[in-house]
Amino acid sequence: MGNREDLLAGARKAIMERGVAKTTARDIAAAAGVSLAAIGYHFGSKDRLVTEALAEALGTGIGDAMEALIRETAGRPLTEAFTTMVDGLPAVFADNREAMLASMENMLRVARSAESQAFMAESLPGAYLDIARSLLETHPQLTAEQADDVAALYFSLTQGLSILWMISDGQAMPPGARLVAAMTALAPE
Repeated sequence: MGNREDLLAGARKAIMERGVAKTTARDIAAAAGVSLAAIGYHFGSKDRLVTEALAEALGTGIGDAMEALIRETAGRPLTEAFTTMVDGLPAVFADNREAMLASMENMLRVARSAESQAFMAESLPGAYLDIARSLLETHPQLTAEQADDVAALYFSLTQGLSILWMISDGQAMPPGARLVAAMTALAPE
């Protein structure tokens, strides 16, 4: 690995051990085995490094698991596929709980940082595209535009459901069938 990758891994390690607020740039550099100056060189700031490290960790952990859930539904009706994906999320969240906690801690910092907001805004289209590709492969009846729309729905709901799961220990998450019933009620007659 190069210094950049070492810093991303070091940031994730330090954050998981200490939390976002208590992790210093020195902690990250020490965990990565690189100089403190490497953070500025590769990321410009500790904040940018933390944002990228957490986005990558969750993107991989949750993103890969969502893709697997989507692939499990190949050929099934879309409402059934949606229900299966939503109902599979609690296990995904449980597997990624520590990274989700760190991400939630980081959200306020991101909301107050134009630089971090810009990074997140630049990253979202790629996340949607990855989900849309999986949807098109598993549900070829969708048009590219429909897959993009469903991907945005999946991503947005996953974000909101992850917060509900975290703050209620999984008790407040509605089942997929309930969300399908709500979407059906909203559909034009």
